[in-house]
Amino acid sequence: MKLLILIGLVLLIIAAHQLMRVVELSRQFKKGHEWSVSDSDNSFNGKAMLFFGIAFIGFLFWQIDRWSDNSLPGAASVHGLKIDALWDYNMYLVLFVFVVTNAFLFYFAYKYAGKKGVKATFFAHDNRLEMLWTIVPAVTLAFIIIFGLKYWNDITARSEDSNKVTIELYAKQFDWTARYAGKDKVLGSTDYRQIDGGNDVGLDTLDATGYDDILIKNEFHIPVGKEIEFKMRSRDVIHSAYMPHFRAQMNCVPGMVTTFKFTPNKTTAEMRKDPYVIQLMKGINEARAKKGEEAVEFDYQLLCNKICGASHYNMGMLIIVESEKDYNDWIAKQKTVKTIAVK
Repeated sequence: MKLLILIGLVLLIIAAHQLMRVVELSRQFKKGHEWSVSDSDNSFNGKAMLFFGIAFIGFLFWQIDRWSDNSLPGAASVHGLKIDALWDYNMYLVLFVFVVTNAFLFYFAYKYAGKKGVKATFFAHDNRLEMLWTIVPAVTLAFIIIFGLKYWNDITARSEDSNKVTIELYAKQFDWTARYAGKDKVLGSTDYRQIDGGNDVGLDTLDATGYDDILIKNEFHIPVGKEIEFKMRSRDVIHSAYMPHFRAQMNCVPGMVTTFKFTPNKTTAEMRKDPYVIQLMKGINEARAKKGEEAVEFDYQLLCNKICGASHYNMGMLIIVESEKDYNDWIAKQKTVKTIAVK
């Protein structure tokens, strides 16, 4: 088999060499220099550019239509709706500029194809053009930046909600721990020097405000329609708490506490009934079935969005969004730090 492949490669090289010889011989019968460009050459290239431009832009819209049903579902948080709106504005703007500039590019290549005796006009400088391509992008970018900053300030403003739920997300290679503030609504202080096998997140055992805190692994619950304040820490390297369905992301940095807040507006059950989510999960489960894997249901996810080590891909945690009643019932069943310590 290897011998046949080798013989085939040798024959292919010989054929390519002979083809080049034929091309070289044919050039001797061509009138004029081979490097001369005729009007017919320019006309053909112009038409080819126009055809390629139409196909190129058509392929762009085909790609958008082909993959648009594989994007994230609509935002599941109040502030996420603003982020989605800002994203849409930016994409519409970028798409418009992209299509217009490329349409002109390929059309002009066709319209102004070279012709003998015709020379292009050379502009050394034009104030009007300079002003046009300076002012228009500046105004456009100012619009994007102003709205972006406005939304960002709204999202990151200090929380004034006294009924908010406070949760700490503690990251380490390669898992998460969620810590809820207890009835006092205050998270107990921490001390990295107290981290050991029985004190995974480094709770300060001398701080009584932490005795009613609740530690959760694998999945955590949050109530819909209520503000959730996250405080984030990391034990080892920089991780990134990424909750894509809520349009939320914040780095977890060793030695400091970062914060983020949002208000979920759709429960897990509601998202599972969303027509787009049903279609999305159908495609996912069809792909899983081909691999012999079991079907899965939609779930919100907490992921690490930093490449934090060898098992980074496995660093995830389920998020359950439910009614306030269901959340209160669930949180009432969880054991506090003091209860666990006494046990």
